Amino acid sequence: MTSPPVRPPHPPTEPPPTRWRLPDPAGAGEDDLLALGADLEPGTMLAAYRGGLFPMGVGEGGGPPLGWWSPLRRGVLEPGSVRVSRSLRRSLPTFTTTVDRAFDAVVAGCADPSRSGAWITPAVAAAYGRLHRLGWAHSIEVWRAGELVGGLYGLGVRGLFAGESMFHRATDASKAALVRLDGIVAGDGDPRRIIDVQWRTDHLATLGVTEMARTDYLLRLSAAAACPEIDWRAAADDAAGDGGTAPG
Repeated sequence: MTSPPVRPPHPPTEPPPTRWRLPDPAGAGEDDLLALGADLEPGTMLAAYRGGLFPMGVGEGGGPPLGWWSPLRRGVLEPGSVRVSRSLRRSLPTFTTTVDRAFDAVVAGCADPSRSGAWITPAVAAAYGRLHRLGWAHSIEVWRAGELVGGLYGLGVRGLFAGESMFHRATDASKAALVRLDGIVAGDGDPRRIIDVQWRTDHLATLGVTEMARTDYLLRLSAAAACPEIDWRAAADDAAGDGGTAPG
């Protein structure tokens, strides 16, 4: 029998603070890329997300040097506003979704080097794994007949969920993950919460993602910082979907 996954703590554990001085997007210029360098330690990454930045390598395949980004036009999903098409509504009952059941497997699915635009390096995957064990990074898994067929992962910091990546091996599986995430973040009805997807794409736009100017995003981020942390353990205990079994 497979051992159950170790659940991340709630509330999350605050790591030692970063030793780096990260750029302030409020005073930045007209580029999405604001700085190079620093590290992927938990304290550095939390400081970045709390300040409106996210990390992504600028080298081939997301390799070094490490970049710190704050898009001029930020892709966001207002909680509770995900668009569910008729075809997606028919697909949803065929999946089972879970929370924090297989974080490393979801990151590995997102990091598959055969995917176009792959940018998640082993160092990046390890960094989010550390944040997961501290209770900051979370995953949504999508299963069909006991097989992991999609999912997403990202960082939850009070009212912000910063989505990092998602993948699918079955049609609509990543969309099912987003629907589950939207329900969790919108669960308490707090209008200050926000889901950040970094950049709006045509595909994400069909799911309800819109754009927000950097200045507006930073104001929303400040408001989101006053929200209580989501209890991801409670979210994991809430069943969703009945189209298959997830591994025990």
